[in-house]
Amino acid sequence: MNINSTLISGFQALNDISYLMQNRRNLLLVTDKNIIAIPAVAELIERLRRQATTLTIIDAVPPEPSQHDVAALLSAIEGAQVEMVIGVGGGSVLDVAKLLSVLRAPAAPTLEALLNGVKPTVRLPSLLIPTTAGTGSEATPNAILAIPEQQTKVGIISPVMLPDYVALAPELTTSMPPHIASSTGIDALCHLIECFTATVANPVSDNYALIGLKKLFASLETSVAEPHNLQARLDMLWASYYGGAAIAHAGTHLVHALSYPLGGKYHLPHGVANAILLAPCMRAVRPAAVSKFAQAWDLLPNADTTLSEEEKSHALVDYFAALVRRLQLPASLEELGIGSDQLPALVTSALEVQRLIKNVPTAVSADMVRDIYLTLFPTSTQR
Repeated sequence: MNINSTLISGFQALNDISYLMQNRRNLLLVTDKNIIAIPAVAELIERLRRQATTLTIIDAVPPEPSQHDVAALLSAIEGAQVEMVIGVGGGSVLDVAKLLSVLRAPAAPTLEALLNGVKPTVRLPSLLIPTTAGTGSEATPNAILAIPEQQTKVGIISPVMLPDYVALAPELTTSMPPHIASSTGIDALCHLIECFTATVANPVSDNYALIGLKKLFASLETSVAEPHNLQARLDMLWASYYGGAAIAHAGTHLVHALSYPLGGKYHLPHGVANAILLAPCMRAVRPAAVSKFAQAWDLLPNADTTLSEEEKSHALVDYFAALVRRLQLPASLEELGIGSDQLPALVTSALEVQRLIKNVPTAVSADMVRDIYLTLFPTSTQR
């Protein structure tokens, strides 16, 4: 899959986006209520207003949007003139922007058709500007929607949704609260390590994953502790982008498969669900990925490279568990009020995510999935 997006990056890169508009005067800006309040975003909106004939703004994208949310947003802009879609926000906003760029194109399929597997062939021109460093949505052909009726999530996937332009502007990420910077950063980490160890991994995705992991390991904790450290924030944006690019060329697996039911049924933030599952899932796949885990370990600052590959692989899993603790993210579902009586439903839902299960580098059974989920209920398992 080719990623043909044009990228601009760096502090105040948004000062130079006017030439990306290419005389398109009817713009649709997709964002949410929190993002639109960021001063740098307000400056961007004023810049777009000066250039555009019409600027239609959607600022009601919810966290973890469903197909019903997208249908409502599409209806709200039914009469608007749109030549270009600009998404500014986290993964949910960017996913919705990608979908609207398809659904507002001439002769577009319906949203229902997309959910049923129809592949789009055309979209409106698009520019994606992430304000979190985690999902990498700006580099993926995916749009993830919650399906409340099934208490899970599904992915609409097509290379057509990859944007024309991407802007990585670190000043847009400095207002992220620490817990958001932490959870979205762990999401990026999951993308990178899962794609690196997936059955569909290849030299292209491996290259993206290794570059992204090196940047992430060096900058994640600094970016959380020092929110106005623009270099660390930019490095995290690039780590996130490389994670998305790795997804575009390979795919995630066990962490994401098991996190989908947690988001779909309990509406846990995606990064939080992934953080809880990271170490338990990586511990389960470690025996099938010893060499690659060892390669990832060597990218850590101050890594002990004298260890054997086997020792490095164990040490990496321990590092993941310690990292989640240091970032003060939840480590169990009990902390979030979810009881172990939900185990059967969680196992069933996770095993239905075959699109990702098939990428796991080892055989996946119901017992394995159950055992992983069980580690997230430490009190119950001690009874």
